[in-house]
Amino acid sequence: MGNEAIGRGLVEEGCHLFASYPGTPASEVLPSVVQFSQETGHTMHIEWSVNEKVAYEVALAGSYTGKRAAVAMKQVGLNVASDPLTRSAYLGVIGGFVIIAADDPGPHSSQTEQDSRLLAHFAKIPVFDPSSPREAKEMIRQAFELSEKYEIPVMVRPTTRICHARQNVPCLKPRELVRRAHFQKDPNRWIATPHFLRNLHRILNEKLDRIAEEEAYGPVARSGDGSLKERCIIASGVSFAHAYEILEEMGFLGKIDFYQVRVPYPLNRSFVVRIHAGYRRVLVIEETYPVIELQLRSDAVLGRRNGWIPREGELTPDLVEEVLERFLERTPATRKALQPAKGRRPTLCAGCPHRAAFFAIKETFPEGIFPSDIGCYTLGMNLKAIDTCHVMGACISQGAGFYHAYQQDGSEMPTIVVTIGDSTFFHAGVPALVNAVFQRARFLLVILDNGTTAMTGNQPTPHLGIRADGSQGNPVLIEDLVKACGVKLVRECDPYDQKRFVACLQEADRYIRSPEGGVAVVLSRHPCLLDRGAMKAQAVYPVRVTQDCSGCRVCLERLECPALALDEETQQVKIEANLCVGCGICEFVCPGGAIAVERGAAK
Repeated sequence: MGNEAIGRGLVEEGCHLFASYPGTPASEVLPSVVQFSQETGHTMHIEWSVNEKVAYEVALAGSYTGKRAAVAMKQVGLNVASDPLTRSAYLGVIGGFVIIAADDPGPHSSQTEQDSRLLAHFAKIPVFDPSSPREAKEMIRQAFELSEKYEIPVMVRPTTRICHARQNVPCLKPRELVRRAHFQKDPNRWIATPHFLRNLHRILNEKLDRIAEEEAYGPVARSGDGSLKERCIIASGVSFAHAYEILEEMGFLGKIDFYQVRVPYPLNRSFVVRIHAGYRRVLVIEETYPVIELQLRSDAVLGRRNGWIPREGELTPDLVEEVLERFLERTPATRKALQPAKGRRPTLCAGCPHRAAFFAIKETFPEGIFPSDIGCYTLGMNLKAIDTCHVMGACISQGAGFYHAYQQDGSEMPTIVVTIGDSTFFHAGVPALVNAVFQRARFLLVILDNGTTAMTGNQPTPHLGIRADGSQGNPVLIEDLVKACGVKLVRECDPYDQKRFVACLQEADRYIRSPEGGVAVVLSRHPCLLDRGAMKAQAVYPVRVTQDCSGCRVCLERLECPALALDEETQQVKIEANLCVGCGICEFVCPGGAIAVERGAAK
């Protein structure tokens, strides 16, 4: 897989320190680094950091000592790390420093489909754009070499289709870079007050100028036979791979000049001159923003800026084919329209503890306001228990904002119930909670603690005390953090125990409305059922639907458990035995008491 190829490349190139925060499509890079470092005996420090900013800064300091370091994240994670990103471009590095920023055109599993190449342009650092898993691995080597040659951070930007594609790649022996950590103190550089920044900015610009002159990083040309003069095609990343295959199928590969841009920023200077001098019509195919187009600065260019290519969405092969047919003035092939596949909307897993928590929240506070956050629990929107979802950690700040807005009016305030996952709380929730407590906000915070980062592959979180390589770390307990933030009322409950969980919610609501009240926290604690050990550790109750079922569908709509389905013949609800985990939560949903849970017969 592309992410595995990237991980292998980091190990082979002698990376000494690697940090990451999980996020699709980049999540598999770190486990691959762990696997290959152990297989090859290559010694390195590897960590899941609490967020991308921390990961960036840990790895960056490693590069200051002369050792090779890298960091991986998804495109929205780069937003979190944007402060150290822009600063490190000015200060530079010593050992090679590589940033793997995995973009998600489409998007498939992200808040945005932004283009990290434009952030590289903004920060003024070079960026590589691989078109295949094998090329992604090779670009890790090139990125380290470029980084060390110019003492500059370098980005490698794969996209979802590269990260999750599969290809055979050569596996080589890791480079043995014998480097002892040595930090050379230089206050003018590493502290760099504003007085020094203008000169550092000048040096950075000079570095980029020299990189733009290097032919080794210029586009790869595939010349045509001269039959299609004065026009060419320029592509990068997976768009190049799509265009290459389509041109080959159409019989145009080798007829028209075709360029692969491997380093979209800074764009090779001589290439820009060549395009301006030699072509009247230029088609640029790139995802997702017009990074190459903007640097070409030519009216001859056809692409995203003039509407030849859509300005949003993934460049799928069929879309690329349509654009190429238009550009090459070729009669479009007849295509059979595809019928959309039938299916059900994404939902929480059967027995998911978050479903139980959301059901209790909605039942207890039907008129509440429910800010939430990024994670699989965002699917609580299906249960109408989520009203907002912005970015990592924003739910707590938004909860405070809702409180202050309603509090100004002096009228009855709806209960504000904020929900956030355990990993997201560590990532960005702590500063927001400190601020909310300090500003005397009043809302109920439910931390959905399932003991893992479930959405991205069940990576461990700090309170488990398990590090990236499986070794023991020092656990950081959520309840200790919450209390240290100044929260006075903290309760813990398993959401499977609906009666007690509702009682905790009601107690918390009374507290936030009391004279001495503030933020109240309820820890909703039950392991994720994707954890193999979770099912073994919990009771499994036989569940059945009795003949009293009226087919009202309340359970289907208010719980939306995959194990509940409507029998089309009887128009009654039935239990899908192969999906039911026997949690028994559905017992609390049916208004007619037609769901029977045999709690005395637990397995």
